[in-house]
Amino acid sequence: MATSTYPPERAAPHPAPAPIVRTSEPPRFHLVGRIRELARTREILGNLVRKEVKVKYKSSVLGVAWSMLNPILYLAVFTLVFSVVLPASVPNFPVYLLSGLLAWNLFATSLSLASRSIVDNANLVTKVYFPREILPLASEGSALVDFALQGVVLAVFMAALRYSFVGANLLLLPLAMFALLVFTAALAFWVSALNVRYRDTQHLLGLALLAWFWLTPVVYPGGLVYRKLALGHHPWLFKLFLLNPMADIVFGFQRALYAHVQPRGAAQAVLIPVSVGWLALVLGAVSVGSLVLLWLAWRTFFHLSGDFAEEL
Repeated sequence: MATSTYPPERAAPHPAPAPIVRTSEPPRFHLVGRIRELARTREILGNLVRKEVKVKYKSSVLGVAWSMLNPILYLAVFTLVFSVVLPASVPNFPVYLLSGLLAWNLFATSLSLASRSIVDNANLVTKVYFPREILPLASEGSALVDFALQGVVLAVFMAALRYSFVGANLLLLPLAMFALLVFTAALAFWVSALNVRYRDTQHLLGLALLAWFWLTPVVYPGGLVYRKLALGHHPWLFKLFLLNPMADIVFGFQRALYAHVQPRGAAQAVLIPVSVGWLALVLGAVSVGSLVLLWLAWRTFFHLSGDFAEEL
C-alpha cells in the first residue's frame, strides 16, 4: 500500500533581534558641532545652574552664606593645627590657605556634584532631549558661584591684613583659572558618565578626593615640598610631584594671590622658589594637557550618553 509523503517540516525562523533604542544623539561625535549645540542651548545651562544653586540652599536660614563659612571653618581648624599643634612659620596664613583652597574647593565641589548630575536628573534625561553635557557643566557652574562667594572671603582677609600682592604674579591667575576649569570639566564628564553605569563611582570619588587633597599643597607650604624633594637625595620625586595637575594649578593660584615666595618673617621659602615665567610654562603645559583630556573625556561621555535613558 502506497503511503503519502509530506515535505519535511521546516524550522520556524528565528525572530530578528530587537533594535537597540538609544537617545536622540547624532551617530558620531563632532567637537565643533557639539560646541555649537551647547551655544544654542546656553539658556538651558543657565537655568540648570540657577536650579542647582536654589536647590542647594533651599529652606536654609543662612542661604549662600554657607559657602562663605566653608573656607572660614577650614581656616579656623588649620590655623589651630599649624599654630599650636604643629607650628609652621607661614606669615599671613589666612591668605596662603585661602588662595589655594579657592582652587581646590572649585575642583572638589564640581566633581562631587557632577558625579550625580545625570542620576539626579533622570526624569529630564529620559523624557526631554538636550545635550547631556549640560548637566555636568551645570555642576561646575554651580561650584563657580561658591568660588565667587569664597573669593569675597579672601578679599576681606586681604583688606583686613592690608596684604600687598599686586605685580607680574597676577598674570598667572587667568592661566591657572583656565587650566582649572578645563581640567575640572574633563573629569566631570568622565565621573558623571561612569556613575550612571557604575554607581560606586561617586563613593570612590569621595575617597580619591580626600587622598588627592593631601597630595596637593593647599594647607602645607609648597616650599617645604620643594626642599624635601627637589633639594633632597631624590630630586626626581619633585618632578613626579609636578605630574599632579592640581598641585601645579594650586601653585599658580598661590603665586598669583599670596605672591611672596619668602615673605618677611618667614625662616624659609613658603612657595616653591621658581620664577613667574617658569610657573607660566608649567600652567601652559597643564592647560594643553587638560584640553586633550577634555576632548577624550567628551568623546567618552558622548558615546556613553546614548545609553543613559536605558540605564537610569
